Amino acid sequence: MKEAVIIKSFPNGIALHLNTDLPFEKLLEEIGYKFSEARNFFGSASLAMSIEGRKVTDAEEIMILETIRENSDLRIMCLVKREEEADQQYVKALAQTEQRAANEENGQFYRGNLKNRDVLETDNSIIMLGDVYPGSAIISAKNIIILGGLYGEAYAGGNGREGAFVAALEMKPERIKIGDFKYKPNSKQTRKILQPKVLPKIAYVKNDRIILDTLTKDLLSTFR
Repeated sequence: MKEAVIIKSFPNGIALHLNTDLPFEKLLEEIGYKFSEARNFFGSASLAMSIEGRKVTDAEEIMILETIRENSDLRIMCLVKREEEADQQYVKALAQTEQRAANEENGQFYRGNLKNRDVLETDNSIIMLGDVYPGSAIISAKNIIILGGLYGEAYAGGNGREGAFVAALEMKPERIKIGDFKYKPNSKQTRKILQPKVLPKIAYVKNDRIILDTLTKDLLSTFR
């Protein structure tokens, strides 16, 4: 029987080989188990990763990244597509990712959690690898993507940019503001441990109000 998940390690990256026949939920469980077992081996390295053997959607990619984050100390900086098993592909991808993160026009990355009333503010679009805890806030003049949970506040489109959005793997915010529009839940929400069945969500403005919707590949493509 074909193994569900195979992890191949390179000095600057890892290749994640996925079984094509298993249901995606079963794959997520196996990915979590594999990376939990290899936690000490990988440590807290920052690596590029390729997903091979199976085509996955953008939403599935996000859930794979979150499962790895929950079960290891790894920092997956970017996903790459490889035509050959050469570590130089990973080196190149990491270098490009760091360059994009430092470029004000293309946005930036932030690694870590926001808590204890922390505030992260930028004029660029931002991808955050971590959680925004209650009482903390992330602010961007453009778009916000959180590869973790949004339990605090998020403010996007501060420069009046049309089509701005906030996306997170787990969306339970205290408050969201996009441009001039505000969203606040009716009741106080408590944080729960992210389960594979929890779907990533995206907040955006439609008909003069903020909509929270399940994040899909087709929906995300409308913001590009």
